[in-house]
Amino acid sequence: MSSDTPLGLIAGNGRFPFLVLDAARARGERVVVAAIKEETEPEIAERGARDPAVQVHWMSLGELSRLLETFQRAGVSRAIMAGQVKHKQIFSSIRPDWRLAKLLLSIGTRNTDSLLGAIGKVLSDEGITLLSSTSYLEPLLARAGVLTKRSPNEQEQRNVAYGREVARHLAHYDIGQTVVIAESACVAVEAMEGTDATIVRAGEIMRTLHQEDSPESFLSRALTVVKVAKPNQDLRFDVPVIGLKTIAAMRQAGATCLAVEAQRCLFLDGDQIIAAAEATAIAIVSE
Repeated sequence: MSSDTPLGLIAGNGRFPFLVLDAARARGERVVVAAIKEETEPEIAERGARDPAVQVHWMSLGELSRLLETFQRAGVSRAIMAGQVKHKQIFSSIRPDWRLAKLLLSIGTRNTDSLLGAIGKVLSDEGITLLSSTSYLEPLLARAGVLTKRSPNEQEQRNVAYGREVARHLAHYDIGQTVVIAESACVAVEAMEGTDATIVRAGEIMRTLHQEDSPESFLSRALTVVKVAKPNQDLRFDVPVIGLKTIAAMRQAGATCLAVEAQRCLFLDGDQIIAAAEATAIAIVSE
């Protein structure tokens, strides 16, 4: 069902914005894309060039005033944030305009939750409702259960239980939402580098532990990746996502099991993720 007013799309990196754009166009909606120069894939410009119902406006990460003016000029009253904006971009590369600078001075905690929450409030004050980032993509949310043919073995189940406990504690502090576990020991914790880089780093740590010229490690090289949502995850700004790149990172690191939260993790590549995991005997469980 189409809407009289266009949908605003604040596009971060990766495929997520393209999935939202496709879903909105499938409903017959017009879309106004705010493409972030530092993050958005350049291919999104092609969508605007060939589809008259899609407008693409490029702007820098710090141009909050321009974002508001662009949406208001186009008559946008509903918007979605889709796609990651790297933490290091937010806190190092950003050049805030006067409106964003004022906003940054007003927030006490300089983490992504605080910043995005404050931006959401500014949008709301200007008459733009920020929708859940999954509202157009609910079929891609992880369903509950063992999603692959292979179920986690006993050690992997212990890793999952321990990893969920650790990850949920860390998620309270907006440090990261992914941990990598080996035999109930925490090998790596996600920080600003993102999920896939955390997994690769865990693999490098395990390779170091198992070097031929060092004593034999008692830790198995088989890693378990656990990704959780924050306790009060605001799906308007951020949703845990898994893509084919995540499975590739797991394969590179020697990880054999992935655990996510049902209905709170988006599989960007849908069932292709399950197929890729099964091709390398990776078990995926969601609960």
